Amino acid sequence: MGLAKTKTTKLIYSQIVMNTNIQFFTNLLKKQAYIICFLFILPEAFASNPTSKIAAFNFENDSQHILHGKVIDEKGLPLPGATVVEKGTNNGTQTDFNGNFTINVSNPSAILEISFMGFETQVIPANSTDILEVTLTENVNALNEVVVTALGIKREEKRLGFSQATVESEDLAQTTPNNWSSGLKGKVAGLNIVSSGSGPINSQQITLRGNSSFDLQGNYALIVVDGVPVNTEMTTSGSSSAYGGEDSPIDYGNAISDLNLEDIESVSVLKGPGATALYGSRAANGALIITTKSGRNSKGLGVTYNGGATFDVIQRWPDYQYEYGQGTGKSFDDEGNPYYSYGASEDGNSTGGTSSAWGPRFDGQYFYQYDPAVGGQPEERQLWRPYEDNRKDFWRTGVTINNNVSIQGGGENGSMRASVGHSKNEWIMPNTGFERITASINSRYNISHKMELGAIINYNNRSSDNLPSTGYNNGSIAYFMIFQNPNVNLDWLRPIWQEGQEQIEQIQPFSSYIDNPYLIAYESLNTLESNQIIGTIYTNIQLADNLDLMLRTALNSTNQEREQIRPYSINRYSQGYYQTQDVFKQEVNSDFLLNYENKLSKDFAFSLSLGGNARTEKRRNTNASITGLVVPGVYKLANGMNNPNISTGDSDKQVNSLYGLYTMSFRDQIFVDVTGRNDWSSTLPEQNNSFFYPSVNTSFILSDIFNISEGPVDYLKYRFSFAQVGNDTDPYQTSKYYNQNAFPSSAVVPATLYNEDFKPEISTSYETGIEARFLNNKLNLDATVYQISTENQIIRVPLNYATGYSAAILNSGKVRNRGIELTLGVKPIQNENFSWNSTFTWARNWGKVFDLPDNIENQFVVGTGGQASMIAKVGESPTAIYGYGFVRSPEGEIVYDEAGLPAYPESGDLKYIGDAMPDWTAGWYNQIRIGDFGFNFTLDGQYGGIIYSQTHHKLVQQGKLTSTFMGREEGYIVGEGVVLNEDGTYSPNTTQAVTPDWYNRYYRRANVESNSFDASWLKVREVSLQYNFPKGSLQNWGINGLEASIFGRNLYTVSDFPIYDPETAALNGNEILPGVEMGQMPSPATYGFNLKVNL
Repeated sequence: MGLAKTKTTKLIYSQIVMNTNIQFFTNLLKKQAYIICFLFILPEAFASNPTSKIAAFNFENDSQHILHGKVIDEKGLPLPGATVVEKGTNNGTQTDFNGNFTINVSNPSAILEISFMGFETQVIPANSTDILEVTLTENVNALNEVVVTALGIKREEKRLGFSQATVESEDLAQTTPNNWSSGLKGKVAGLNIVSSGSGPINSQQITLRGNSSFDLQGNYALIVVDGVPVNTEMTTSGSSSAYGGEDSPIDYGNAISDLNLEDIESVSVLKGPGATALYGSRAANGALIITTKSGRNSKGLGVTYNGGATFDVIQRWPDYQYEYGQGTGKSFDDEGNPYYSYGASEDGNSTGGTSSAWGPRFDGQYFYQYDPAVGGQPEERQLWRPYEDNRKDFWRTGVTINNNVSIQGGGENGSMRASVGHSKNEWIMPNTGFERITASINSRYNISHKMELGAIINYNNRSSDNLPSTGYNNGSIAYFMIFQNPNVNLDWLRPIWQEGQEQIEQIQPFSSYIDNPYLIAYESLNTLESNQIIGTIYTNIQLADNLDLMLRTALNSTNQEREQIRPYSINRYSQGYYQTQDVFKQEVNSDFLLNYENKLSKDFAFSLSLGGNARTEKRRNTNASITGLVVPGVYKLANGMNNPNISTGDSDKQVNSLYGLYTMSFRDQIFVDVTGRNDWSSTLPEQNNSFFYPSVNTSFILSDIFNISEGPVDYLKYRFSFAQVGNDTDPYQTSKYYNQNAFPSSAVVPATLYNEDFKPEISTSYETGIEARFLNNKLNLDATVYQISTENQIIRVPLNYATGYSAAILNSGKVRNRGIELTLGVKPIQNENFSWNSTFTWARNWGKVFDLPDNIENQFVVGTGGQASMIAKVGESPTAIYGYGFVRSPEGEIVYDEAGLPAYPESGDLKYIGDAMPDWTAGWYNQIRIGDFGFNFTLDGQYGGIIYSQTHHKLVQQGKLTSTFMGREEGYIVGEGVVLNEDGTYSPNTTQAVTPDWYNRYYRRANVESNSFDASWLKVREVSLQYNFPKGSLQNWGINGLEASIFGRNLYTVSDFPIYDPETAALNGNEILPGVEMGQMPSPATYGFNLKVNL
């Protein structure tokens, strides 16, 4: 990619910018950073003047009695659209986009009533100049809420024409997960979190409403932190697959892993294009809007400490068998009894080299076995016995220590919050874990009642001396767990190195397939040093009554330094290996947003917002590796037997955008939003680089329109949404370019046929739903039906090499998702001493492929894991799993061959196995308060779907599970099924097959059908108990609040899946492939305690 930015590419880009006629717009946005930074030096000039316009209510002119103020909520966020009325008169106004208002009152002693739907009304004298801001307190019995929507705009929930859900910080942090997104599980209908199941970081990706793209990475929701879009793509170690390959992939995490849970105030989940159209192409799959804590509502200085510890214990194990030992099942002594011998002996040939466990039963016999004292066969036979903890003893109890301190304060002129957090994790696998340090500052300053300046900076450092290799590969500890035999003592392997051969020859006296587990843990290392900065500077300026301007520049920059260290004698690299990686990602967004609000009459009100965005993305990565070390144990590029292999990647992208939002309300009962956005992307051809997408959202408050709120129905709302969202592609997909070649002064043309006539990918969505509240808000219902169609898919497809290319980038294909989402809230008991809030969520999605590229006959391979493939076919689900299965008779019975083994299917005869996505998902979240005690628990689960397990295939094939007991004592199995007769008829199978052979064929690797399982599961996700100490008993100690809690997470799983955890997917290169398990790591149950102190 180093030569990708050719003269032609630069010319195309310059023409794109010129032809969009937004060069001036781009330059203006780029200058915002300098403008805002300059403005930050102005506050001191104003602060020194005690009569400057900083007070909450400021009389501009005593004769006019014009007042200025600001309305915020308890979190310090502005409340746009709040009503400010002079009591006893019809004189009133509403707050603008930033919560500011101006009102001309009749006299200085006037009384103001300030109200907002869902909040308690405040009554304040107009002469209360000592109050900077009016803070409205949420009404717990109110029928409406205020939520954060696209671009951070805070709006009344009743005005929204689309589905939205909010999870507050206290709900996220009940069990202090290492990854904040885990706190969302079971609490939002239609939200699915796909986990790699691959280590302490355990990267996660979030999808909403199914998979709409053939590109797995094109299905994830956008994450926005304080207005800053965060790129959540993964960059692994360069290995392309969880199976085979030169090395195992390593989960280095993504941006989701870096956010500090203690800094998050709330997460607003915007589920469809109708909710996220203003964010443009990258939010076609929905968005999660994260608002961090600001200290905005703090009065005076406060300090909060939050700390605790968690302990991880492996929750589920495969049902390993420890009744039979190592062997092939085909070695017998002279008397016909099975025997075992490590090396040839008087009993017979060696049976100690196999990785299978079809050997003799543990029944008090004595055999020649491996003796670590002599490093081989001893002189005497030893007791044939199992070591039943020879897998479990490798693992340990994981420990994570969390500490976080924050300081927050506020006054008339502004507010500030700063926090520092530290987490130290020692994962369940020895010598693995991570350390995370976070720091954040969120500050704002009121220069006057017409100008506010703010800055938000989040810094995250994540480091590790070792992260585990993953997948079904020799370098993964999961691989060892499969190949370990019941009769092997784990302690025999602890010394790692052969005596006198340190750093040269490992101890691995058994199967040549596997490496010593302690070599993997302590010598085969994957290090990480990651630094991320997410920063925003902004200003809000009131230009005139009801007219304000927001300017913002945001930076998201990540730099990672990595190493992969492989010692001598490791299976993949007999003479060692060393690689370094530098991965750099940066994104800069500059925005402006102009907002105007007005009330045309008593019945009609409207607002208009116009904005723009300039986004630049940079990607840089450098890999340097050596295969073969001159000096064992010295890991430097200069220590290679050959020159280092160096590769680089370099890409730039620019997207410029203009957008608008028009909102209209009638009698505060009918609401209409119309949005439009146009993007100009540098990655698309000049003739197609501009794409426009609109949305229309409507909301009807039926309970007010028809005045039906007097009975059991407190509130009834109907909403409808239509939206279209475009999407572009990665850089350098439209034109040929040259890559570097190893031969000096030469270059090569990539083997990919690029598309010079790309069109934007388009997603069109329709959504309708109702929201209802009954019985004095004790019963709440939110129901949504949606349809999302995505066409002009941008996909990479293989080509016949006879064409001169290996692949082509095409622009075709259509996927439709339809679904239902239900949320039911119940508050059966609400009083001063006891309350119980219960929330049920349920969602179902149907995905269907409607079209594929013209030159693809009938299917497209989305992803492959082992022998299982996710294949898109017209008329079927885009996440369907295909693979080889059993040959069956017309009646569905398994067909056996003449040897009594399941017959092989014809080559290429793949069959539909099932869908990687479940039929439906559900959650049940409960909050119970009894006096000063709080008790919370969450159950969640899914029904349907399948998961293919490569681990299961190998464990059964090698006789490692209790499910392989059938036929062992008899030595044969007669498979249940039929045989095909010469005349084409079928008859029952009666042929005896040797037991190991039968299992080997029945559960062979290619038989995806026999190694796939129902992916249904139910989990006890979270349980927590808190106690809030009475404030009266703490005041003498200077403590304003003290909360202690104990909790558990992922405590129990109900599932038929025979390996560790059904809630997993394969880390396949840079993608997470659902529906496939490839050398999964164990999943822990977590127990912990926490202490929170407010000073």
